[in-house]
Amino acid sequence: MDSVARKVGLAVGWVILPLIFVIMFDVITRKIDLTRLYFSGFTADYGFSVSTILQDLQWHFHAVLLMFSFGIGYLHNAHVRVDIFREMLPRRKQGWMELLGLLILGVPFLCLMIKFSGDMVALSWSQGEGSDSMTGIPMRYIPKSFMVLGFLVLFAAILATIFRLWAYLFGSQPEQDEAIDGLSIFSDQSTALADARREAEELLQREKAAKEAAASASQQHNN
Repeated sequence: MDSVARKVGLAVGWVILPLIFVIMFDVITRKIDLTRLYFSGFTADYGFSVSTILQDLQWHFHAVLLMFSFGIGYLHNAHVRVDIFREMLPRRKQGWMELLGLLILGVPFLCLMIKFSGDMVALSWSQGEGSDSMTGIPMRYIPKSFMVLGFLVLFAAILATIFRLWAYLFGSQPEQDEAIDGLSIFSDQSTALADARREAEELLQREKAAKEAAASASQQHNN
């Protein structure tokens, strides 16, 4: 389950490239007179608007990126945590808070979201929902289906985290060590990473200062 969420998130991340291209192309076709006049004729000749289609594509790409980033974002602890006291607690208490939060809030919430989004997608498919614009992209029920898939990927990531937390809190020492290696939820991990970055920056600054001092001494010696 963990690997599924990670692989899906990394794969869907490439959607950012066509999204950037579509946004740039949309801006060019709307802001430059030559291209704007050229593509405006498509609506009269063929019955569809290039600008509207491009804007619909942006919406679709954004939806795919957003929904499939939840799972990998949670696994990497890249989401926003609005808490104060948790950061000051030891790892074991943080693990308990995470486990209880997932069981009491996370899992029920996701079950509701999967249920309601599934109903909405089913209704969209039955109605053959399309773009709000007459000249936009039809089959809007296809990008809407990614809501359910995205919540399922996040659900898989949460289940993987629950199993790891259970192993960390109740398993043997080898199981706890293995579980910790797969968890990124502990605040001291972020602190350790920040400390490592700070130490690396200090070393680089010292190295730069040493090189400047050596260059200055060499220049004075030559003079």
